[in-house]
Amino acid sequence: MKKKVAFVCVHNSCRSQMAEAWAKKLGNHVLEVYSAGTENYHEVKLGAVKVMEEAGIDMSEHYPKLLTDIPEEVDILITMGCNVVCPFVPCSHTEDWGLEDPSGGPIEGFRNTRDLIKTKVEDLIKRVENKEL
Repeated sequence: MKKKVAFVCVHNSCRSQMAEAWAKKLGNHVLEVYSAGTENYHEVKLGAVKVMEEAGIDMSEHYPKLLTDIPEEVDILITMGCNVVCPFVPCSHTEDWGLEDPSGGPIEGFRNTRDLIKTKVEDLIKRVENKEL
């Protein structure tokens, strides 16, 4: 049975979207993946879409979602490091990845964030596969 994981950020427009995309590509065999934000936002950041495309992942159809758009309860809740208190989402495990938001900065910041997220998602997948989570 797959573990439900939700990646949550304020706007669901960059980091949480990249995490969702990586987790779906790399962990689809063990994860049921969602992402959401705590506030409305109009689009996924173009820098995030561009750097994920460079890595072979198409996010052109992604759009920001709210917590009300995902299941009320998940197994794993990952926050991105938004420096805000996320609302309570029932789950058996939660962690904060403490990632800086590259929005508004150079494209290299988006690339660095993309690569950090990939590493963290790979680690998450290994922990799920090893029944640590």
